[in-house]
Amino acid sequence: MKLQVNTMLALYSVIEFAADPNRHIPASEIADKYGISPHHLAKVLAELVRADIVESVRGVGGGYRFAANARRLTLMDVIQLFEDLATPASARSESHAPTAVDRALDVVLGEIDQIAKATFSSITLATMLQLVARQRDNGG
Repeated sequence: MKLQVNTMLALYSVIEFAADPNRHIPASEIADKYGISPHHLAKVLAELVRADIVESVRGVGGGYRFAANARRLTLMDVIQLFEDLATPASARSESHAPTAVDRALDVVLGEIDQIAKATFSSITLATMLQLVARQRDNGG
């Protein structure tokens, strides 16, 4: 399963917000940290606000703040906001009729997608924050 840019931006943002849930973080801070367009990030953050994962705080000291429960919110909860998970990864646009090899590969790719979905569904933001902390401790 290959994740779109918006999905990755959403995951980066949610992890940043969840790491410091009481702090209002300006979108520009996240955009600078990850080298992304603030305008592009604003669209992603608007979707996270609509999903009640983050909240927007206006004015001086404003920004965005984590609004969900890190022990309940999974990576899949965020991913499904930005990905069309109903479309098989192997959806082809070729003009030829599928061969036996095409169909066999579809089965394998479908199984891989199911494993990826199950894995993303089992990893909470709290677990991700622990993993990020371990990576930092290991110099990563």
